[in-house]
Amino acid sequence: MSSSVAKPIIKQIKDRQDALDFFEHVSLPKEDEKTQEIIMNFPTVYIHNWQESGDFEVYVGESNDIFKRTRQHYDAASDNSKWQSKLLEKDASLFIIGHEHFNKSLTLDIENRLMHYMMSVDRVKHVHNLRDNPQTSYYPMEELDEIFSKIWRGLRKENKELFPTESVIKDSAIYKASPLHKLTKEQEKARELIIQKVSDALENGETKQLIFIDGEAGTGKTVLNSSTFYELYCQAEENNKEIKCHLLVNHDEQITVYEQIAEKLGLTEKYGKVVSKPTTFINNHSEGDPVDVAFVDKAHLLLTQGKQSYQGENQLKDIIDRARVTVVMFDENQILTTEQFWESQILEKYRNQAKATNNYIVLDKQLRMQADAATMDWIDSFTKKGQLKKLPNTFGGYSIKIFDNPELLDMEIQKRAKESDSALSRVIATYDWEYSSTRKPMAQDHLVKYWGVLIGKWHKPWNRELESELTRKEKRDIKGLAWAEQPKTINEVGSTFTIQGFDLNYAGVILGPSVKYRDGKIIFDPSASHNEKAVRNRTLSDGTKKKFGETLIQPEVRVLMTRGVNGMYIYACDPELRAALLAAAK
Repeated sequence: MSSSVAKPIIKQIKDRQDALDFFEHVSLPKEDEKTQEIIMNFPTVYIHNWQESGDFEVYVGESNDIFKRTRQHYDAASDNSKWQSKLLEKDASLFIIGHEHFNKSLTLDIENRLMHYMMSVDRVKHVHNLRDNPQTSYYPMEELDEIFSKIWRGLRKENKELFPTESVIKDSAIYKASPLHKLTKEQEKARELIIQKVSDALENGETKQLIFIDGEAGTGKTVLNSSTFYELYCQAEENNKEIKCHLLVNHDEQITVYEQIAEKLGLTEKYGKVVSKPTTFINNHSEGDPVDVAFVDKAHLLLTQGKQSYQGENQLKDIIDRARVTVVMFDENQILTTEQFWESQILEKYRNQAKATNNYIVLDKQLRMQADAATMDWIDSFTKKGQLKKLPNTFGGYSIKIFDNPELLDMEIQKRAKESDSALSRVIATYDWEYSSTRKPMAQDHLVKYWGVLIGKWHKPWNRELESELTRKEKRDIKGLAWAEQPKTINEVGSTFTIQGFDLNYAGVILGPSVKYRDGKIIFDPSASHNEKAVRNRTLSDGTKKKFGETLIQPEVRVLMTRGVNGMYIYACDPELRAALLAAAK
């Protein structure tokens, strides 16, 4: 794209009536004619911001008349129930942003992206806007990215705390799960269907309705989930209606991300606890008083048998019984433990229930990995069919490298992590090395400080093992951050349970002893795994017990091999597999 696009005009003033008057009547007339014209007569974008307990709160907007619109906000400031009242209480500031190419559509898209970015900033605790309004096609849509980047860099010169680098924003877990993403046509169609089905069910007083969405890793299930969830609340508020929506996920790290999103958008403050784990939801709700909608992200992680914290038999059934409409996002290729294992006939029963009412959706467009079809076919063949094909000559912008030494792989990931555009690069591995939360590791009668991945002389701690070394301040700084976002984790190895559901720029994948190559075929060996949840017996619905280790290790490998957005580096512990991978790369 041409760099001839003009610089934006960014003015920061005190967020008060007298300061606005001074800017309009004294400061602006002293500017050049072009600046006066753009601010006075063109659409503008603006950001009200103030600090609350050390963190920021913001409101982002756009207007054809910045002075009239800002005075309307000041007129509303006397109402303590509105965000504008904070402008009287706090030392607020106002950013006014203009550009010679701004029109209504472009300013709406700039506003949307600013809201999206602001919600992803660690220091921003609340974005007071209700909803976004993404545009489809307009002139000069092709200039959006360049104009926005120039705006963001200009804002960053004014306040680095409020406006961190774009790479930091885009690497955050909140950004990636945000409901403010512009949806693909496939996602928009699915969202419209879900909202219509929910509307019909509520209008007709229906209960136990199921909407089933199948989609593999990286096909946009989480964004669709959060976007539809938030849109229902926005529509209810606009129409002065009440709605009870709950967002459920059986994943510790992902639930933290959703809780932060709900807090930043004000949902927690208005509606209480709307994000929870399935067991908590089931225990706190009854069949006699169902909620309106239950969204279940990563429904493949739901329990299909009881355990100590959950005394039921199937969490999906229990959730459906407690909601008028249940929306599930499912990926059969990411089931990792025996307690999550689905017997095929039971899973098909739920799929068929959704299909019978035209409530079944498949997402199949890969949105995470910047890889071409040949590269995806190579990964699919490895992880689904046990076939090792020759590596493609090109990867469509994606990078796959094979290493014959774990230390070299680690060094390459460390190198990538120092680059600003790939800081979210980490080493991850199959669960083939011991770990215990109740005792310290022992090796050759000498105490080893950390549980970790040990290959020859190379050793790296498992995820979360280095937390004990952190100071109180460091622990406060990483609170709420996903594992890969924490700086110290570059010195750890992530497991499937930590990295599942999250992106990396580059993934350094260590295939442990459970992944082997024999007689021209990749095999999965449960006897070499330390993932007890995958290799132990499972009691089936007919009372028989069976092991599913091979079945469950295979998706474990797929989870690891689909984390990298820009590339994947591989080291295999099994000598035959390592040799075959090196040969496939030649």
